[in-house]
This record gives sequence, C-alpha cells and structure tokens, in this order.
Amino acid sequence: MGARFFLTLFLVLLVLGTEVQGTQEDDPGSPALLNTMQESFLSYWSSAKAAAEGLYQKTYLTSVDEKLRDMYSKSSAAVSTYAGIFTDQLFSLLKGE
Repeated sequence: MGARFFLTLFLVLLVLGTEVQGTQEDDPGSPALLNTMQESFLSYWSSAKAAAEGLYQKTYLTSVDEKLRDMYSKSSAAVSTYAGIFTDQLFSLLKGE
C-alpha cells in the first residue's frame, strides 16, 4: 500500500505542478505561485474528501452491519466453546488418569 500511496501522491503533485505551471506568470520563487499551488491542492483535497464521504454514506447498509454483528457473536461463542473443550482435553492429557 505504501508504494501505491507514494505513486498516487506523486501523480497528484505532478498534475498540480503542470496546472500551476500553465497559469504561471511570475517568477518561480514568487509567493503567488505557492498560494496558487496551495489553493489548487486544497480544492482537490476537499473534492476528494467529499467524494470519499459520499461513497461511504452511499455504501453503508444497516442490514449488513447487523448481519456482521450477529455473525461475530455466533462465531465468538463457537470459538470460546471449542477453546474450552480443547483446554479441558489438554489438561486431562497432561494430568493423566
């Protein structure tokens, strides 16, 4: 995941750099260029954040959440039962008759 993140970040910065370079009229070290880049980055960031929140809200289903909770409670009960059986067998094996 780290490599994908850095690749995505590099591509976003590359696109922002070309966009700012296309609208650049001042020298490269001017504060106006930095402000333009910051504004572009913040606008992209806010639109990506809003899109991610929208997708999360759209895909959130309460019925799936309830099914997952039910499945977790049933599976944890089964695991605790079998773990108890296993420990009883292990203790009887170690203790002997």
